[in-house]
Amino acid sequence: MKKLFSLLAIAGMLVFSGANVYAQEEGQPATQEQVAPATQDSQVSADQPEEVPIHKAIKTKFIEGGAGFMAFVLIALIIGLAISIERIIYLGLASPNKDKFLNDLEAALKEGGVESAQKLCAERKGPLASIFGEGLERYTDGSKDNLAEVEKAIVSYGAVQMGLLEQGVTWINLCISLSPMLGFMGTVIGMIGAFDAIEQAGDISASVVAGGIKVALITTVAGLIAAMILQVFCNYILSKIESITNDMEDASISFVDMLIKHSGK
Repeated sequence: MKKLFSLLAIAGMLVFSGANVYAQEEGQPATQEQVAPATQDSQVSADQPEEVPIHKAIKTKFIEGGAGFMAFVLIALIIGLAISIERIIYLGLASPNKDKFLNDLEAALKEGGVESAQKLCAERKGPLASIFGEGLERYTDGSKDNLAEVEKAIVSYGAVQMGLLEQGVTWINLCISLSPMLGFMGTVIGMIGAFDAIEQAGDISASVVAGGIKVALITTVAGLIAAMILQVFCNYILSKIESITNDMEDASISFVDMLIKHSGK
């Protein structure tokens, strides 16, 4: 719930700031510098276009596309990015150095036995330490039945850790799906507005049709860009989860072999 409230607060602040920008653009009177061209500007040739900063161009397109639907697309992008960044940080912390951890665990088993290995797993953080800790709690005499019970515990708790790793990916996919949908909805509503303007004018004017279509398509472009950005983050997160899963499976096999070797002593 705290994460949800934080995301909603960030989205609300950005929407509010976007509304203020829109109000300033609509209500701010033109200054003397804006009305009268400067002496230096008069020396520039008429056919040379003036370079517009990227942030001003984005702000202009945001206003042209309609603050309502563009704000919804922006909210979907912000929420998706927030979840993606949180997942990347979590997966970065959960990525184990399995070789070092297995060496430390084997040394703990040789020196202090199962209790020392359990203490090491309790001190370490990450999915591997949690999985091996659950397996060591069920390790008693090292018999075949006992090792089978340990393997079941590792598999069961490994599925739990997999669920924790994949947590939040569904919401990222939801934002990826919603972004273009919101853009298409804004486009359809903009096209309806363009046809209403044609109906009121009583004549098909090229300027009315082109302007209405341009404004309508801006929301689609914004939705597709937001979806593409989130898709890149989502694919990176999925590849990171796959890498961690492979390390967990490989380390689990080495851990069971380590227990078999320890029980044979």
